[in-house]
Amino acid sequence: MSASESTPLLPNGTPKPSPLHRLVAFVKADGEPGWIASYKWFLFSWVNLLLVLVPLAFAAHFGHWDAALRFSFSFLAIVPLAKLLGDATEQMSLSLGQTLAGLLNATFGNAVEIIVGVSALLQGQIRIVQTSMLGSILSNLLLVLGCSFLAAGIKFSESEFQVTAAQTYLMTLACITLVIPAAYHSARASPASPVHIPGVGVLSVVKDPRLADMDEQGQSGLLIISRGTAILLLGVYIAYLFFQLKTHAALFIPKSPEASIVTTDVEAQPPLEEEPEEVAEMSVAAAAAALLSVTIMTSFVADILVSSIEETATRYDIPKAFIGLILLPLVANAAEHVTSVWMAMKNKMELTIGISVGSSIQIATFVVPLLVIIGWISGHELTLFFDNFETVAFFVSVLLVNLLIQDGKSNYMEGLMLVTLYLVIALACKSCYLFCRTAPEFVKSLGIVMPLSVAPEKASRPSRYPALASASAVFILLFFVRIALTGPPCDTFLPHLPADSTSRDLESFLPGLAVLS
Repeated sequence: MSASESTPLLPNGTPKPSPLHRLVAFVKADGEPGWIASYKWFLFSWVNLLLVLVPLAFAAHFGHWDAALRFSFSFLAIVPLAKLLGDATEQMSLSLGQTLAGLLNATFGNAVEIIVGVSALLQGQIRIVQTSMLGSILSNLLLVLGCSFLAAGIKFSESEFQVTAAQTYLMTLACITLVIPAAYHSARASPASPVHIPGVGVLSVVKDPRLADMDEQGQSGLLIISRGTAILLLGVYIAYLFFQLKTHAALFIPKSPEASIVTTDVEAQPPLEEEPEEVAEMSVAAAAAALLSVTIMTSFVADILVSSIEETATRYDIPKAFIGLILLPLVANAAEHVTSVWMAMKNKMELTIGISVGSSIQIATFVVPLLVIIGWISGHELTLFFDNFETVAFFVSVLLVNLLIQDGKSNYMEGLMLVTLYLVIALACKSCYLFCRTAPEFVKSLGIVMPLSVAPEKASRPSRYPALASASAVFILLFFVRIALTGPPCDTFLPHLPADSTSRDLESFLPGLAVLS
């Protein structure tokens, strides 16, 4: 037989497949779940019933419906989309190597936060970007971790978990990087030079009204500090990934379940069960296609949500900071909130810490700096300067969490303290930003004319309060809490973390301690 290009050089050799053959084999996914089976597992879940809100959000947006309907539909449509993003990301992680899985989760671990943040940034909603990012951090640190400790403490007298110093120190570093811009603002703040216009009064035109007491040189310095800090934080986060995945991966291996339970009653010790290896439910190709399509859909829904915030906040007297700090994180992280509580009740505390603390680390050291860089490129002056209230709330939250987790033990009292602090911050946030409704009239009484984009004229309030928005948000929150406490109604709930799932792959699909969902 004559030799050809595909003839092997050695008798036992095999010809190297061409790129086309490799692509066909990737799409066919031989040895993996088929496309139909993959999408049947991916779509048939009770949470996905909320996907009906996606077309309703589009109809409300293009039909110019009331702002409450546009906000409510897009607000609740984020919940199933966030869960689908988490499912697709984890299924790809199960089939990839440790390094590729780490990079994948580092990118898509907080995809919803990134999409909402970029959408708000490109629309010039700087305050929504800042408050939603900070709200996600506080929600994970206080609400998610607190509910998890509380749920685990009710079932077990005390639970143990493994926490490395790198986690607490990195969270503290992220907190300090937000305090420094606030300290710089306080040092450079001075009465701005007013511009007198006959018949009008004093004109003070600034892009950010919080920087009205800084001169142009001070504002430029604040931008330099924020952008330089963002670049440094991104470098630290990359080093942290290398630290966790390569050089010190052994530090992140979870303890055995029998070593994580401390109870006062010997008979209360739960029986140990052998945990089988987790099997992928989707092929890599199907998961990649699902991840791409859901990401695109989420970006459109997030754009509708952000565009409706301004009108909703103005018409119904809801502070925009309260929407970004409290409401948006609840729906963006609803699926992972339930996952964290459910894993805590199974005494898998390393997974719980990975979801809550790890997600906060990723947002503070990766997502926020990334948005600052994107704003730099797109011409939007996003800084790391937060209000004094937000800076103090973040500082005390990190302080309390570090004090509670440094001993590697938890009980229901610690969870109660975390939840209490979150409720106090939420209450203070709602009361603090009520001043935003009267601030324009107060400033106008002093003869200062603010830009219309900063202090718009208050619209007339409709006769009815948007009951649909508030009632729907409360209903969805209570529903998730009920599921977390009583268990899933069917086997399709959290299919990526079944009751007999193993935690030995923690370092494979929780890089950077990213979120599971």
